[in-house]
Amino acid sequence: MASGAMVPGAPLMTVWPTVETRKNVPMHSIRYFFMRPPGYPKSAVCKLQRAPASSSGRRAGAVIQWSMGKRILIMSASVGSGHNKAAEALARAFRFRPDVDEVMTDDALEYTNALHKQVYSKLYEKLSSIAPNFLGWWYETSDDPWRADQVRILLDLPHTLPMIKFIKEWKPDAIVCTHFMPAGVVSHLIAQKKLEAHLSIVVTDFHFHAEWLCRAFHKYFVAQEEDREHMAFLGIPRERTHVTGIPIDPDFARRMSRPAILRRFGLSADKPVLLLTAGTLGLGPAASVVRRLVEMRQDFQTVVVCGKNEELRDEVEAQVAGAAKKFVVLGYTRQMRELMHVASLILSKPGGLTTAEALASGLPMLILDPVGGQEERNAEMLLERGAAIKCSEVTVLPFKLGCLLDDPARLREMARRARAAGRPEAAAEIARLVAEDRGEANILSFAETRKLRKAAAAES
Repeated sequence: MASGAMVPGAPLMTVWPTVETRKNVPMHSIRYFFMRPPGYPKSAVCKLQRAPASSSGRRAGAVIQWSMGKRILIMSASVGSGHNKAAEALARAFRFRPDVDEVMTDDALEYTNALHKQVYSKLYEKLSSIAPNFLGWWYETSDDPWRADQVRILLDLPHTLPMIKFIKEWKPDAIVCTHFMPAGVVSHLIAQKKLEAHLSIVVTDFHFHAEWLCRAFHKYFVAQEEDREHMAFLGIPRERTHVTGIPIDPDFARRMSRPAILRRFGLSADKPVLLLTAGTLGLGPAASVVRRLVEMRQDFQTVVVCGKNEELRDEVEAQVAGAAKKFVVLGYTRQMRELMHVASLILSKPGGLTTAEALASGLPMLILDPVGGQEERNAEMLLERGAAIKCSEVTVLPFKLGCLLDDPARLREMARRARAAGRPEAAAEIARLVAEDRGEANILSFAETRKLRKAAAAES
């Protein structure tokens, strides 16, 4: 049976015989033995719990209560780690809501064939490491509003038939997409009147790219106000676009004990803590950065997170063998929230989720080796907000970082600016807006998108 809180005011009834006398009936099937109250839709389900014991100690059967909570499907894609992390954060936020009965997260690429999955997932990883400049060029070239959306749908649809079948069978009330591929497919189904569900699209970077454009949708969620302005020019009504920030784990909004975390990792409270991350996959210039950090004269501590790259971890541990007291070397960890809470500065590539988590933690960033395209745009946002400095060459890292560490007041101001830009409640806000939405879909015709494409081309 779906879990979740009861809807206030839903009818209550005491049912005989007791639950114990129906041992052969599965709990979830009991809903079929009772008539649905007047005014409740077919989607309503009954909630069953044991009734309180009487004065004699005997339970008076079971209490039944009807619920109309929503079924939420969150579709992501395993392209990098950010889209899935955003989906997980949203799932947690939805499960806190009393008006939501069921939440499911799923990876759209798990329903496609190997070739389609390779194109979306593995190709991105390879280009990020061996041809980042090409990736940046492709990002800018493909940011052409309403030009390639129909072609992309024609390419994706034949590979996503199993996903479409699953969605129609599961019958969600609302679908939330944290990647543009499933968003495009679901949007196409809604536009063609082949699916009845609310579609919300969550953009997971600090720049709205044309690949996120969909003809049919209910709501968009973006990271900053300028995205809403840009989207309005592209035909997305402002009232349909909500500036919530990128969804991150709701726990980022909780307070933690800094002394306890420092003790857990063997860190000192009277020295700055640097957090150097190589991402989930262990990519980036981490080893080169560590070599420069070892040479620096300033007194600081560094936590190096190598992700799932065991070879990188071995290399870093060998590099810091002579300065072990200044370094803590980790592999993949689920304690990034705790590490961000105690860090003074994060040294990282500016991925969308990493950037959002750092801002929510009030953690300034030293930007390292951003991939052209979305990471460059994320870096621009951080620099505009005064929450980061950028190191384009690893050779100058000791100089730039040293100047910052020698100026504690500047570092504190960067932390203040980062916290001011943070949106730790983004997931909860998105969950609320989706759960409460009762509106109709916004559907743009092909004629309208052609006009919008011409207008966008005239401005480029």
